[in-house]
Amino acid sequence: MASGQTLEVDGHTISVTNLAKVLYPSTGTRKFDVIDYYARIAEVMLPHLADRLVTRKRWPNGVESTPFFEKSVPEGIPDWVTRRGVEHSSRIIEYVVADSPATLVWLAQMAALELHTPQWRLPRDDALADFAAEGPKANRLVLDLDPGPGVTLAECGEVARDIHDMLDAAGLDSYPVTSGGKGIHVYARFPTPVSADSARTVAKQIATSLAQQQPDRVTAIMAKSERPHKVFIDWSQNSASKTTLAPYSLRGREQPWVAAPRTWDEMADPDLTQLLYTEVLERIDEWGDLLDGLDDDGVPAGPEESGDSAADAAQPESVSAEGGQVINLREYRRKRNAAVTPEPFGDTRFRDNEFTKSRSGVDGARVSRENEPGGPIFVIQEHHARRLHYDFRLEHDGVLVSWAVPKNLPDDPDQNRLAVQTEDHPMDYADFAGDIPAGEYGGGHVEIWDRGTYETEKWRDDEIIVRLHGERVQGRYALIKTGDKNWLAHLMSDEPRPILPESLRDPRPMLATDESIEKLDSKDWAFEGKWDGYRLLVRYIGGEFRLTSRSGLDMTADFTELACITDELGLIDVVLDGEVVALDATGRTNFTLLAGRRSADDDVTLKLYLFDLLYLNGTSLLRKPWSQRRELLEELAPAFRRSRYVEVPPLLPGPGAAAAEYSREHGMEGVVAKRRSSTYQQGRRSNSWLKHKNWSDIEVVIGGWRPGRGNRAHTIGSLLLGLPEETGLRYVGRVGTGFTESQLSALAEELEPLTIRRSPFLDKLDRPVAANAVWVLPKIVGEVRFMDWTSTGHLRHPSWRGIRRDKLPGDL
Repeated sequence: MASGQTLEVDGHTISVTNLAKVLYPSTGTRKFDVIDYYARIAEVMLPHLADRLVTRKRWPNGVESTPFFEKSVPEGIPDWVTRRGVEHSSRIIEYVVADSPATLVWLAQMAALELHTPQWRLPRDDALADFAAEGPKANRLVLDLDPGPGVTLAECGEVARDIHDMLDAAGLDSYPVTSGGKGIHVYARFPTPVSADSARTVAKQIATSLAQQQPDRVTAIMAKSERPHKVFIDWSQNSASKTTLAPYSLRGREQPWVAAPRTWDEMADPDLTQLLYTEVLERIDEWGDLLDGLDDDGVPAGPEESGDSAADAAQPESVSAEGGQVINLREYRRKRNAAVTPEPFGDTRFRDNEFTKSRSGVDGARVSRENEPGGPIFVIQEHHARRLHYDFRLEHDGVLVSWAVPKNLPDDPDQNRLAVQTEDHPMDYADFAGDIPAGEYGGGHVEIWDRGTYETEKWRDDEIIVRLHGERVQGRYALIKTGDKNWLAHLMSDEPRPILPESLRDPRPMLATDESIEKLDSKDWAFEGKWDGYRLLVRYIGGEFRLTSRSGLDMTADFTELACITDELGLIDVVLDGEVVALDATGRTNFTLLAGRRSADDDVTLKLYLFDLLYLNGTSLLRKPWSQRRELLEELAPAFRRSRYVEVPPLLPGPGAAAAEYSREHGMEGVVAKRRSSTYQQGRRSNSWLKHKNWSDIEVVIGGWRPGRGNRAHTIGSLLLGLPEETGLRYVGRVGTGFTESQLSALAEELEPLTIRRSPFLDKLDRPVAANAVWVLPKIVGEVRFMDWTSTGHLRHPSWRGIRRDKLPGDL
């Protein structure tokens, strides 16, 4: 990927730089990977960041350099990033509030690897003065389990389960999170928000109570001298001034571990480990958000819910008009006196200076029609202020984005007219006509000159192209930004190409649900191969070629070879869905080859497998059934037969059981089953598409074992596995699941006489693994089932199947 480019997220343009910079040297994880992670994790992470002040810990030069904490918003912060001011002693600090995927991407661009938040949220009414007087309200409790010297993560997990039992008995739902560092965070949800002091008291009671019950392994005292061989329960992070690493945040450690939500069953795993960001993304695909319910819907308690008096609560300066959409009318209201001007204010109550006033005769914010069939609205108002001018307003994101146009919009393509952007206006201003009193802002007569609907062809921070459908004005207009507030309005004379729907300008792929396909028939379902590569959306419109990742990152420069598709398509405009893969010498997809590829010069065989068509020559196919989209795609397929890089793979034979068997026989990652009648639901995971992953079997040699804990305290916890090479045994990971009690007993007995003093592995194993390992002569061959290989060459999700009595290590 190029070193610097722009990224469109949520309608915002973000400059991303130094994408190839390695932030985690031990794993080669680049800034690109960090940005991609935060973009992909946003859906599940944002509810747990909602209305919380974000303190950032940044590593601009990578995790091996010195980081720094940052509370105040930095210079040059984009205008669209939400921020909130909170009084600290004698000064007010403005914090970032992460409320959109765009904000997370911007934070990642700033190399803010760690995002820390308090357990309380800003009040819904944004009444910070009242908030400062009464103190914050916490909707959740957190206990930070920090293992002292000599304590494993698995032992932390045992203490976490004890806390779970205590919270469960108290009627509080609780959730475990491996912290991405050394320990575990245990969260609990308060049914009703409580003061930070109350939350801190509850946390302290739990910690001290458990320390009294288990003094040999738990302490609630912060002194380091108390921690050896014990788990320290830090209850202080519930204080109003304290923060905790947010769920799903990366850690600035030697490896890109994540504060990863876990299941309570996992807390009993004797081989419990921290999770890498890649593993967390896989788990999200499979399980969704394991913290679902912790922060409810992510909306903070209002005055009535939190025990505040609702009678004196003011309407917020920024109000939610459409299901969580934030609308900021602060500047509009600041300039007007509601007691004097008849102009609408977009709500029935608003704040003016220090007083809350009610406004009669206003029915509330007009409901946005931006997503209705008629399209968004526009209005042009003739405004007889000090000088006659025209106000041009476009509905966008729940407000009227506005410009003052001195001479009105041009009616000749040879004209360019000045347009000065003004503050956003409320939606109900579109119906306003009347007299603004003299001496007031904009004083003078206002009447509606024209109105109608419009279609959006492009909406960027510096360029907007729309087609207006009014009574007086029709046509395709461009607004081009030339300064801070100055724009040029231009009537475009060229006959436009068919307008690409706004929803496809930054397309997102439809996702499949992980469910069995074995019983699916071929009448209602079609079956495609599941490929082990990068999901890409291909956009070729008006001669412009672009590849975007699943999270929206521009990957055109990463796969320049694929631009050959433009030669085959000619003048055909398309948006396609596919997967770019790397093929090994046997013709099978190999993700390791793809991930290790740096440029087109690398000797890696690429293929772009296309499997869906979303747009064709002016027609959106999103609402068409899969069967029609597939038919059109296959009509395009012959155009790609001359290309060495692009292919439309054939469907797999059905029904579901046959497709699964075919995929296993041909070494595929799995199968994606698609309902033939399914429409294309961008960015959504749907039951109309189902995925089946294949597991692989492998024969390995046992080179050691680690003692178990809990129920396995006196037997084997996990086996250490290897593959024989000419000079010794190469370590490929450990397996701790799939055993029966009788198998564990028999294995322990069989391995006992094979015990040796030194490790038989060629690799130097990580200290946590090797610390209490029992080494054995590599004589016993076993079989495990696993999903695939990690980037470090270890088995991913292995499960024990049994000893191969018919094999010797030399046979492998």
